[in-house]
Amino acid sequence: MSRLTLAKAPAQEHLQTFEHRGFVVIDDMLSIDELDRYGEAVDEAVAKRTRWDERKLKDRSRYEQSFRQCINLWEDAPAVRPLTFHPRIGGVAAALLRADAVRIWHDQALYKESDGRETDPHLDHDYWAIEEPRTVTAWIPFDGSTETTGAMGYVPGSHKFDITKIANIFTGRGFDLENGDEARGVAPEFINVPRGSVAFHHGRTIHLAHPNQSDRTRRVHTVIFFADGCTRRDATHPSVDRMGVPVGAPIRGPVTPIAWPLSDGRFPDPPPLPDPLRPGWPGWPKTSPDWEPNKVS
Repeated sequence: MSRLTLAKAPAQEHLQTFEHRGFVVIDDMLSIDELDRYGEAVDEAVAKRTRWDERKLKDRSRYEQSFRQCINLWEDAPAVRPLTFHPRIGGVAAALLRADAVRIWHDQALYKESDGRETDPHLDHDYWAIEEPRTVTAWIPFDGSTETTGAMGYVPGSHKFDITKIANIFTGRGFDLENGDEARGVAPEFINVPRGSVAFHHGRTIHLAHPNQSDRTRRVHTVIFFADGCTRRDATHPSVDRMGVPVGAPIRGPVTPIAWPLSDGRFPDPPPLPDPLRPGWPGWPKTSPDWEPNKVS
């Protein structure tokens, strides 16, 4: 089983499941009141970030047809901040990584609209400029998720496969799980996540998602955590580029603050907005819709 009920802190069973399989679903993480409140906050933030984009789903890029992606909402949407830095979620992330403290790499809304296409198979860590594979994503569906609405699927144990190929889901189709050797012949397991539960997956776990065949948007907020002390590898990414973190140096600063434990329970202050602004990132849109509609952010 990869679904376990959380009492006060992750039990040894949670940790073993995550370490063995690379993912775990933990029930009863958020109350109905929290889901309603935070869901409304993320809805408003997504609407603000995407208000200039009037393209129909069919007119967007292949990648964009999988979901609306809005990154680092915690920076310019104060009502989202308590969810991104939720102490219970951050505490679980730290326990799964066996870290004394965790930082946020970034948060993001992934809103898969009705008729949104599948999310292609990939693993996340290769897209990030983090050297050490001590990363975990918290996947929070405000309405729960089913195979009809776009449930996530995970290849069990794939975080240990030592995959060197990088999946291109931005302009390609990601890993070929049927004919390629990335999945080692292991089929993905699609997991329904009940409302109030949170799915956690390792940064090197291969995952994908079904298309949304329902008549409503699959509303998901995710938070990517990494163990404090991780260093920058030789790659570009706004999370380190904005702070000028040198290659090989510990990743720390206002863009990637400590997410757990919080000092005196206070949420981190947001950093200055990115310069230049870019679609899907904090501060967007500008005062006029002068953006490139086919550019993948």
